[in-house]
Amino acid sequence: MAEVHYRTATVAGHRVFYREAGPSQAPTVVLLHGYPTSSHMFRELIPALADRYHVIAPDLLGFGQSDAPSVDEFDYSFDALADVTAELLDTLGITKFAMYVQDYGAPIGWRLALNAPERITAIISQSGNAYEAGFVEPFWAPIWAYAADPSPSNEAALRGALGLDAIRWQYLHGVADPSLVSPDTWTHDHALIQRPGNDAIQLRLFRDYITNVAGYPRLHEYFRESQVPLLAVWGANDEIFGPDGARAFAGDLPDAEIHLLDAGHFALESDFDTVTGYIRGFLGRVLE
Repeated sequence: MAEVHYRTATVAGHRVFYREAGPSQAPTVVLLHGYPTSSHMFRELIPALADRYHVIAPDLLGFGQSDAPSVDEFDYSFDALADVTAELLDTLGITKFAMYVQDYGAPIGWRLALNAPERITAIISQSGNAYEAGFVEPFWAPIWAYAADPSPSNEAALRGALGLDAIRWQYLHGVADPSLVSPDTWTHDHALIQRPGNDAIQLRLFRDYITNVAGYPRLHEYFRESQVPLLAVWGANDEIFGPDGARAFAGDLPDAEIHLLDAGHFALESDFDTVTGYIRGFLGRVLE
């Protein structure tokens, strides 16, 4: 097993935590996590890739072991989180990289690609949405309502998403064998989301999610012009970002590799060996 290093860097005055493994001279793979988790979701994938790749997995500000400045100290938005991520990669001297994006990691990754397309060598999307076809209703209805009107009633409708039951659901819905998913996942995430002030951070990001949709046309143009190698390995039973979101990549990237698994939103937890096999095969073909 490869050694995994747990490190921090100061970016824009804030402490950013990241996991790092693998030879520094090897091709770099950046792993970008989603809500409500952190680089903890990659705890098994990192050593599974680090024999052949240099792997970096940061925690977004407000998540995991990174700093979580209050909403008065940091203007939480997907633009701002992408800027911090880009500065972290610059600090680490990462100039070219493949990226694995999941959930919130996707809009972060899309911004990195649009701002510096020459740096992206390949993309792996696991429930990392890029198309309106991927949104599953009724999950998104309260988020769109809150973005349009952040009233107390619309906020109250979203606060349930911060609770333990909702986080457990994200891990277990659509999973063929729930006993394969460790309860450490949702209890770990829930504990960090419940830190004082973190609710305001998450609500700010819920409200900002609509900005990601506005960027889709430019993103699709990037896909068409770059023909970046892309693997979509996705839970067919995901009721947050549905399988149509995975299939949609083929419209702009005809050579995209698309695999739908009998899994949910966190396919890496329930189908680790299958997902890792697809990733290693894909990266071996496009990076080496």
